[in-house]
Amino acid sequence: MYSLARPFLFHLDAEQAHGVGLRAIETAYRMGMSPLLAGRPKPLPTKAFGLVFPNPVGCAAGLDKDGNHVDALLSLGFGFVEVGTTTPRPQEGNPRPRMFRLPEHNAVINRLGFNNLGVDALVKNVSRARRKHGLLGINIGKNKDTHNEDAADDYLYCLERVYPLADYVTVNISSPNTAGLRELQEEQQLRRLVGELREAQEKLGAQHGKRVPMLVKVAPDLSDDDVDACARVLGDLKVDGVIATNTTLDRLPVEGHAFAHEAGGLSGAPLYGKSTAVLRRLRGRLDESIPIIGVGGILSGADAAGKITAGALMVQFYTGLIYRGPELIGECVQSMRRRREGVA
Repeated sequence: MYSLARPFLFHLDAEQAHGVGLRAIETAYRMGMSPLLAGRPKPLPTKAFGLVFPNPVGCAAGLDKDGNHVDALLSLGFGFVEVGTTTPRPQEGNPRPRMFRLPEHNAVINRLGFNNLGVDALVKNVSRARRKHGLLGINIGKNKDTHNEDAADDYLYCLERVYPLADYVTVNISSPNTAGLRELQEEQQLRRLVGELREAQEKLGAQHGKRVPMLVKVAPDLSDDDVDACARVLGDLKVDGVIATNTTLDRLPVEGHAFAHEAGGLSGAPLYGKSTAVLRRLRGRLDESIPIIGVGGILSGADAAGKITAGALMVQFYTGLIYRGPELIGECVQSMRRRREGVA
């Protein structure tokens, strides 16, 4: 069905198509039509962060920013869905247009800027989700007008509110679309921020009687030295996991395209090499007890398997869903199943 819908969606503005697509998935779910959108893959249980995921293929953050469509997205066959990024206060994000498709490259440039209704709205939405078919991650960030020296307050505020509902929480310090955010990946700032969040995580675990894993999402544009420093800090602080990576500011892979000059993060196929290189370097420097989720440029089952080869335990995608539709989920699960079973 997606092959029929795609031409219509691609005639719409990219952000408008995003909303139309989500509403269509939600409608199909409520009408019991999800199997027509994509056959649910057979389970491929995967243990990570002390949790068992139905399969190792997830929906990356950014698609469902306010947690309105958790059950509908899980019904497509994802083993887990990550909602957000959410911030303490609602914010509109950057001016439109702020999302651009590059079909020749199977890519998207976005500068949405953490547009969301705020963490309280997300909590309200997520609390209504049934979550029968998979697990839920919640991605947290800071408001754009919060200075970096006060960033911990924003992250702590969100962590406290989403903790009771999340299966895991992701700390997003790597979006290129909030001015100065990526500076939080600098070694000393990272150590201070994640250290405070780890302390809060343990306190919240005691308070709620359950320990919710906390992951950190990093950028693909870090130098080798910065990746090494990141790994050192995250290893020292014993985070539960890492997501590699967010979108890139690099335009070399799409040089010459009419949208190449647009500000924002580039995702899709051109991101694959750079994100996988960061993933591979992180895997070589992190303790094996810290799993990595590979994200960035997955457009096929072979791409997903490549992330696993580079050291990921699980994968996520978002732009791949735009270009391939829900069938990509089952394709990735099957590819990872064959790799796990040692079948070429």
